[in-house]
Amino acid sequence: MLFFRQLMLTQFRNYVFDSFTFTQNVVGISGANGSGKTNLLDAIHYLCFTKSYFSRPDAQNVHQGMQGFRLQATVTRQQQDFELLCILRENNRKEFLIDGDAYKKFSSHIGRFPCVMIAPDDVELISNGSEERRKFIDTLLSQLNEDYLKNLIDYTKILQQRNSLLKAAAEHNRLDDALLDILDEQLSERATNIYNRRNDFMQEFIPAVQQEYESIAGKGDEVHINYYSQLHHNSMQRLLRENRPRDLYLQRTGAGIHKDDLEFSMQQQAFKNIASQGQRKSLLFALKLAEFNILKQYKGFAPVLLLDDIFEKLDAARMHNLLHKVCVQQQAQVFITDTHKERLESAFEQLGIGFELVKLE
Repeated sequence: MLFFRQLMLTQFRNYVFDSFTFTQNVVGISGANGSGKTNLLDAIHYLCFTKSYFSRPDAQNVHQGMQGFRLQATVTRQQQDFELLCILRENNRKEFLIDGDAYKKFSSHIGRFPCVMIAPDDVELISNGSEERRKFIDTLLSQLNEDYLKNLIDYTKILQQRNSLLKAAAEHNRLDDALLDILDEQLSERATNIYNRRNDFMQEFIPAVQQEYESIAGKGDEVHINYYSQLHHNSMQRLLRENRPRDLYLQRTGAGIHKDDLEFSMQQQAFKNIASQGQRKSLLFALKLAEFNILKQYKGFAPVLLLDDIFEKLDAARMHNLLHKVCVQQQAQVFITDTHKERLESAFEQLGIGFELVKLE
């Protein structure tokens, strides 16, 4: 399994310096709003992904009035200990080291210490635009497949180059056709690799999500999930060729795998238009639990699970079922935050499991 044993935070968010030692699989973190519960979870996420869960610039994670931060942890994975260290220096240069060796590319770290987080704003995954859902799928697949992450990084860079070329062509009224042809060829190769991996993965992922949703929401509450992609019926080369006049006019690339989406429906209508708050929360947890289970299946051990303020999202019965599933059945290390220490204690005692509590002031 994957187990965080010790965590040290220096000048990170509201922490000037603090250290924590963990001895149990289940860790409850209690404290008032603003005490640093979410920041503690995000520090763990940082050490798993080399970045914040909340898509903010690194400099915004530095304690107010100070320069730079440092995160360090001792982590056990499959009975082997690792020292993880993330440093943001005063000049905003970031370094990431494992056992004292610095990564040349941060992307090499992704997937080595898998992690799943559920935060209050994650309901946007259901209700917002397609970008949130692509990011979710890309984050999951990047932890499973290093080649997928490399193709995704390359695709993003080439897409930016192509869009810059389209803008320059409009500004100067002159297009370098040869360069655009080269970029189209490079973009098509990466897009095809990404699409094939996504399409194959969805055959496994979608049924897993539907199964988790049924177990949370009940059998009478059925949700349908569809993977949408323009590449289902056209090659990337053809899409780029046919859309080139439009792309030149709009000065951006309007077709490709950066338009892919997961579509949710219920009773033949868009899910977000008719679903209750409870149904949206149930689908969110179904997506995250499917992510957790697939990571465990592929990696051979359970990822760390970070649950931020989830007691407000589910009723008592569904909350108990969720905690039983992740804390008892999966035997993962789970970090759970809540404003009420007593509620954490009660929930863990009902499960009959060992746990520890961290009280933040």
